[in-house]
Amino acid sequence: MAVDSEKSSAVAQDFVQFALDAGVLRFGEFKTKAGRMSPYFFNSGLFDDGGKIARLAGFYADRLIESGLEFDMIFGPAYKGIPLGATVAAELARRGRNYPFAYNRKEAKAHGEGGNLVGAPLKGRVLIVDDVMSAGTAVRESIAAIQAAGATPHAVAIALDRQEKATENGVDVDHSAVQYVRNQLGLSVIAIATLDDLLSYLSAGSAAADLGAHRERVLAYRTRYGAS
Repeated sequence: MAVDSEKSSAVAQDFVQFALDAGVLRFGEFKTKAGRMSPYFFNSGLFDDGGKIARLAGFYADRLIESGLEFDMIFGPAYKGIPLGATVAAELARRGRNYPFAYNRKEAKAHGEGGNLVGAPLKGRVLIVDDVMSAGTAVRESIAAIQAAGATPHAVAIALDRQEKATENGVDVDHSAVQYVRNQLGLSVIAIATLDDLLSYLSAGSAAADLGAHRERVLAYRTRYGAS
C-alpha cells in the first residue's frame, strides 16, 4: 500500500498540535540523556488521562494503517510501552483489526504464571510499540525477548522521531537510533511525527505564530545534532 504523503503530513501536523495542547511537547531548555541542551522536550508520560491516551492511540492506528505494514501481534515494552501497546491494540480492534497483545515485566515473576512475559504468546511478526527511541536500548531488549520466544521482531512504532545523532560510550555517532534500528537491525520504524514535522509546524504561519520564536533554536539544534 502506498502512503499518501499529504495525508501523512496532515496526521503529523495534527499530532504536533495535539502534543502541544496536552502539554506533552514543551519549549525551553532541557537536558537530554545524552547531556545535550535541547530547546524542546517530549514527555509522553503526560498523556495522562483516558481521553489523551485514546486519542494518542488513534494517531498510532492512523499511521500504522496508512503505512500498509503487515504484522501478526503487538508487544509493549515495560514500562511506557505497556499502556501504549494495549491502547493501540484496542484502537485497531475498534477499527476491525484485532491483534494479540503482550508485554514484559522488568523483573521475572516467581509465582502464578511466572516469567517476565504477559499476555498472548509471542509468535509471528511482532510490532513493538513505544513512545520515543533515544539510544535504542529498549528496542534491543525487546528484540532479544521476542527472539527468545521464537517470534520475529518485525517493526517498531513510535510517537516521535527526534532525528538526532545517537551516542555510543558518550560519543556522538553519525546515525540516529531510528536509523540504527532500520539499517543495522533490519526492522521497519514508523513514527507518527518527526523533528522535521515539528519544524514544519513552527513555520506554518498564523497557526503557530506564538511559537515561531522557537523555530530558530530548534533548527540550530537540528543542524548541530541532527543525523544525516
